[in-house]
Amino acid sequence: MFGNWMKTSILMAGIVALFGAVGAAFGGQQGMLIALLLGGAMNVWAYWFSDKMVLKMYNAREADATSSPYLYNMVRELAQRADLPMPKVYIIDEAQPNAFATGRNPDNAAVAATTGIMRMLSERELRGVMAHELAHVKNRDILISTMSATVAGAISMLAQFGMLFGGRGENRPHPVFAILMMILAPMAAMIIQMAISRTREFGADRGGAEISGDPEALASALAKIEAYAKGIPMETAERHPETAQMMIMNPLSGGMRGLFSTHPATQDRIARLRELVGRV
Repeated sequence: MFGNWMKTSILMAGIVALFGAVGAAFGGQQGMLIALLLGGAMNVWAYWFSDKMVLKMYNAREADATSSPYLYNMVRELAQRADLPMPKVYIIDEAQPNAFATGRNPDNAAVAATTGIMRMLSERELRGVMAHELAHVKNRDILISTMSATVAGAISMLAQFGMLFGGRGENRPHPVFAILMMILAPMAAMIIQMAISRTREFGADRGGAEISGDPEALASALAKIEAYAKGIPMETAERHPETAQMMIMNPLSGGMRGLFSTHPATQDRIARLRELVGRV
């Protein structure tokens, strides 16, 4: 738990520093001070509301025991096995098979699955996927992933805003520098995300295998998702690539998939899971 709070603190400090750097680039000392204040406020806002923003971004609809007993009861059984409070359950109307968890802590968590993953996977495989997401909740990864997804997008918007409105006369940045800042600031935010996110997936795979008691089911699910997700675009993820690292599998297609590679290689994940067969 301490390790995750340390990662969160590093993430928040890095975000504030990026905001300050962008502000200084476009508005000098005054711009830096304004951007630092904005970065601090954004951290506070993201801590409390970023999960709701991401769920709204994906048009997720809340499910319950009446509207979706299959998924809801599966999550409830797994949450009991994991000794976790029952999270809110959401369904996203997307053909691509994928899932994610969000929230600031286990008492305020949510798990979401696409309609595509519910159609494509067997009950056993889907159970492994939802156990993986609950492992993220149990490991307290969800605050880090949700905050970084939200604020990375804000840094990109700040850089674009700074190019359009930053500085006047001699204080206005050179156009080439401004364009570079627009490109490099979001990339720096992505680097912060990637530095934190990749190891979390291995941990959640192992935790999911332990919660479900069935590592082979999760391995099989990952193989299926990898095979199909590449060919089925998810438009919301393409518009907001900063959210890719929240998913169980990278949802981006084409060159974007490699550029924002926040997940370890699927074959490595599957190999580690199969090593756990008979041991959990």
